[in-house]
Amino acid sequence: MSVLDRRLVYVTGKGGVGKTTVAVALALAGAAQGKRTLVCEVSEQRHTARLFADRDAGAVDTITVDPTEALQEWLGKQVGGAALKVLSRSQAFGYFVAAAPGAKELITIAKIWELSQDTRWSGEAGSYDLVVVDAPASGHGVAMLRAPDTFGAIAPGGPIRRQAHKVRDMLRDEQRTGFVAVTTAEEMPVNETLEFQDKFVEAIGRDPDVIIANGLYPERLSADERTALEPFAERPNVQAALTVDDRARAQRTHLRRLRRAARPPVVTLPYLFTDELDVEALTALGLRLGPRV
Repeated sequence: MSVLDRRLVYVTGKGGVGKTTVAVALALAGAAQGKRTLVCEVSEQRHTARLFADRDAGAVDTITVDPTEALQEWLGKQVGGAALKVLSRSQAFGYFVAAAPGAKELITIAKIWELSQDTRWSGEAGSYDLVVVDAPASGHGVAMLRAPDTFGAIAPGGPIRRQAHKVRDMLRDEQRTGFVAVTTAEEMPVNETLEFQDKFVEAIGRDPDVIIANGLYPERLSADERTALEPFAERPNVQAALTVDDRARAQRTHLRRLRRAARPPVVTLPYLFTDELDVEALTALGLRLGPRV
């Protein structure tokens, strides 16, 4: 079953490995298949909103989850308008988000769950065929996945426990939710990804569906070609070619190590030699990636 056949796709990885790039590429791949698609950004940087601000992204919408707003929306569904106004004036839910351990993570993942439902908290909101989550970096991303279990276990009952269990059940449902780990073929990101897969099993009871090794340099020099160029290494253009080749060879070494130790399949994406990743470049990546995940 393809990752893009799930209703919810959660994309995480070490900071700086191109997690947002992969999330947007997957969303564009889903849109190319005719799915009404949403990219949900959890951080406050709003990368995807800026990316699509002045461009036609087709069937891709974007949202940035604010935990306080999400809690207010959820409370509005639970307690109704009058009670919500009282809570809003007292700022009780804002203090709860800031102070309760794990509350921010639970509220955020509950909002992500809500975005993937046919029936939304707001009756006016439409539904999506595919929700791609640009999740926090690995450690925080795993903590967010653990939040429903944590709150489901400690809540004495009532709406919080029920909501936590609904989210937990969807995250563990392989038919509805897919998980993508993003890395680069370098020593530290590969090490962290291999550690992450075990933490992932602890959090949701299964491995990620796929690991995407992003930013792979092309192999352009054969061993004989490299040997022929090395006597001229002081020339700037030759030096540049050898440096890129060194990088590509080092990446292949770490990629082989990743593939030997990873339990999920490993898919690669090329490094794009461009000043800026625009919608057109990300669409091309998505079309390349879609059939392989």
